[in-house]
Amino acid sequence: MTINLLLDYTIMGNPLLDYCIAFGFFTLGSLSVFIFKYYILTKLKLWINAIPTNVSGLIISVIETYFIPVFYFSIFYLSLKFLVLSSKFEHILDVMIFVVLTMFSVRIVIAIAHYSLQRYLQTSVDSIQKKDQLKGISGLVSFAIWMIAIMFLLDNLGVKISAVVAGLGIGGIAVALAAQAVLGDLFSYFVIFFDKPFESGDFIMVGDKIGVVEHIGIKTTRIRALSGEQLVFSNTDLTNSRVHNYKRMERRRVVFSLGVTYQIAPEQLKKITTIVKEIITMIDTTTYDRGHFASYGDSSLNFEFVYYVNSDDYTIYMDIQESINMAIFEAFGKEGIEFAYPTHTLFIRKNTEEV
Repeated sequence: MTINLLLDYTIMGNPLLDYCIAFGFFTLGSLSVFIFKYYILTKLKLWINAIPTNVSGLIISVIETYFIPVFYFSIFYLSLKFLVLSSKFEHILDVMIFVVLTMFSVRIVIAIAHYSLQRYLQTSVDSIQKKDQLKGISGLVSFAIWMIAIMFLLDNLGVKISAVVAGLGIGGIAVALAAQAVLGDLFSYFVIFFDKPFESGDFIMVGDKIGVVEHIGIKTTRIRALSGEQLVFSNTDLTNSRVHNYKRMERRRVVFSLGVTYQIAPEQLKKITTIVKEIITMIDTTTYDRGHFASYGDSSLNFEFVYYVNSDDYTIYMDIQESINMAIFEAFGKEGIEFAYPTHTLFIRKNTEEV
């Protein structure tokens, strides 16, 4: 009888037995989550890591960081349901669980979005560029997700957000009109981000400006010019311009001309294309295309040659062209072929008068 009386003792409208049941449920639930975290989750890690997939790390991270706290809070919430609570306190409790679940859901969605962006950038961008771009795009994505979540939360809590949305719409129009250039650069940033006309480290030319891309920001892109100064372009200017991306060039097409004098013998003239072809084909990183006696100049017989350098490196191209020029000069010297230079021949006619 003493135990029954003790269990029937009422505290804040609930018998002590209900408190014991609630506490027991909370203890057993917490113990279950503890066992899941330190035993089952360990086995799950080993099983997921054995699967050839890139999302195993994301799954483990989401479970440990977000689902485990949600489980603990859910157990606490369900434990309180064994008690008779005042309507006001129960309403506060319901609001708390809804806010907490919404907040954790948003964090999970943001984690998945950030992981997706990282995977998207890993295929084509180095770690430095990836870090720079993630700072900009991740902030925008997180802001958008949080704004949607807050609107959803307020609407479900009974807050009339129609007036807020209308006010934001009018304010958004005013902001859009006042910040057209900024919004244009922002949309251009997304174009650059997804279309990838260039990336950090690419050697590009925009108009008469040329340099290496250092940073791609939300509003501006910065390029280090060959002369050393930093060039700052708005993203809209870049998307509206013709951009020459030399980093994407798989091989370089080279066209060069040379001229010889009109006093050359026909036999020597016929050897020129063969000589130059042999010089170019001897270089491993080049592909000979063509060579022709192209035209008669004012003071020279002009030849045109085309070949490809199988590299996008400008220094390699210049080294190859230099070696070709030196080899042609030596070969022409051995053959007695003279290079042409601007000359004028003056013919003087002498008239004699008869007396």
